[in-house]
Amino acid sequence: MSIATFNYKRAYIWELPVRLFHWVTALSIPILAITGLLIANPPAISRNVEATNTYLFGIIRAVHFITAYIFMGFLFFRSYWSFVGNKFASWKTFFPYTKKGLKNMIYVAKVDVLLQKDKEHKLSNISIGHNYLAAFAYFIMYNLFLFQIITGLALMSDTATWFLPQMFVFLKSWFGGDIALRYWHHLFTWIFIAFAVIHIYLVLYHDYIEARGETSAMISGYKFVRSERINETDEDIIEKASGQMWDGINEEEISK
Repeated sequence: MSIATFNYKRAYIWELPVRLFHWVTALSIPILAITGLLIANPPAISRNVEATNTYLFGIIRAVHFITAYIFMGFLFFRSYWSFVGNKFASWKTFFPYTKKGLKNMIYVAKVDVLLQKDKEHKLSNISIGHNYLAAFAYFIMYNLFLFQIITGLALMSDTATWFLPQMFVFLKSWFGGDIALRYWHHLFTWIFIAFAVIHIYLVLYHDYIEARGETSAMISGYKFVRSERINETDEDIIEKASGQMWDGINEEEISK
């Protein structure tokens, strides 16, 4: 029995801004979740000094707010990069508005999520960048991130002195007061925790099944792609990779 073998080429998929946003998000979610849960339910810690002298809760709040502002800045920068980055970072990839995209979402749901057998293996079903289901899930998470940001700003508006939190004070009356708004902010924290667990599982699953460098790609930016999907010679890929990695040359400059 012969086993089919394929040639793979190393392709630059994830640009540096995309990778930076990924890792900032990966660090921000656990920090924000832990500090947020402590703020929601402060633990009783026995100390030999007065609580006003430890300022522990103030430090927790400060870490939460600083991390939130850093994450918010990178989220807006990622939004900008979706218009100027390569095709794998483009905002267009996050909407399955084509027949191909909808079919790919169904395929990924069956094979990756429900673990059904892939009866008819097609190379086109394996996405070079994000598959359509993952991309659409990231679009949903992007909107949930925005919701979490504006509700967090609204909650801190009582103690904030600058204009940004004050812009969202109206959300308190919309949601029926501080307590209700805090409830939604707290609920979405658990959604992000669940998303992180599922995301890590699926990345490792794809890395194991496809063996295309899914995990390391978010560090180096490179994935392994079947050679018939790349219309370049090995020399072209090596030249491009060297230019991008060492000289900071973008694809347009290399092609000139």
